[in-house]
Amino acid sequence: MDHETNRLTRLVTLLTLLQTKRLLSATELAQRFSVSTRTIYRDIRTLEQAGVPIVTQDGKGYTLVDGYRLPPIMFTREEAMALLTAEKLAIGLTDTSTAQLTGSAMDKVRAALRRTDRDHLETFAPHIQVVGPGELHSRPNAYQQLVTAITQQRVVKLSYRAAVSAEVTTRDVEPIGLYLSQQWHLVGFCRLRQAFRNFRLDRIQDLSIRAEAFVARSETLAYYWAQEATRRGREKVVIRLQPTAVPAESVQRLHDTKHQFGWAYEQLLPDGQTEMTFFIGSMPYIAAWLLPYAGAVTVLEPAELLQELSELARRSYQFFAPATGV
Repeated sequence: MDHETNRLTRLVTLLTLLQTKRLLSATELAQRFSVSTRTIYRDIRTLEQAGVPIVTQDGKGYTLVDGYRLPPIMFTREEAMALLTAEKLAIGLTDTSTAQLTGSAMDKVRAALRRTDRDHLETFAPHIQVVGPGELHSRPNAYQQLVTAITQQRVVKLSYRAAVSAEVTTRDVEPIGLYLSQQWHLVGFCRLRQAFRNFRLDRIQDLSIRAEAFVARSETLAYYWAQEATRRGREKVVIRLQPTAVPAESVQRLHDTKHQFGWAYEQLLPDGQTEMTFFIGSMPYIAAWLLPYAGAVTVLEPAELLQELSELARRSYQFFAPATGV
């Protein structure tokens, strides 16, 4: 790529960044494009001479005049395909509201594409599928409401069904984040329990956003998991995983679900194994999770977990082993 082509590409990308961020410093832009700040100054002047209304805030950076909009950005075919994948993920893994919003956004993307690229997207769309946890219409329409509540720092009122007892309780929650691990989970401060709690979205029976706004909290999802790891009454479990002993998809499934079982941290060992530390509240619960990974997991501590696994394996064998001597 010659110098002028490279500069043109940088100017187009710079325009895109100015539309997506409120403020960009020359230092930040120089690092982004691997050029000097002097080059960024020249690029800004070039855009200003082309009629782009850029506001310079002394000592802070650059921004566009409020309300200014550039002509539609032309997406590359590869960028459009990446957005198609995002649309499929939203349809397969969120709720009806989010799927509809994503579809609407993708319609705008398609409108900005060349006809040949639109045709390519339409042809390829059936070849990408995301198998979600159930039919879209049967999932709780909670994800988009919770995104709104988190963004606006609004209290949510929810009716929640417990996993073991199936008891339904109503509580007010200050939501701080969402994460996906087989199912979508909400993490928030539960006023009923006066503590941070983890709620599976598919167990939410009813949800509404209250008018009340709560004071922003400094806690994040990472903070929640760290607190869970050190919470009183939790027992430490240390295992070693040999990833080559099971299929790759099994290893991925373990990593996808580990947060549900008290995962705290892990380290990669020189021999390729991964040592993982958990803090758990139920030995049978984590034993049932680990049993399918027999041959790939070594229990380092506690001995009680090894005993639990052995007993679980024995009972499973006795139940499923074919009858003999008949």
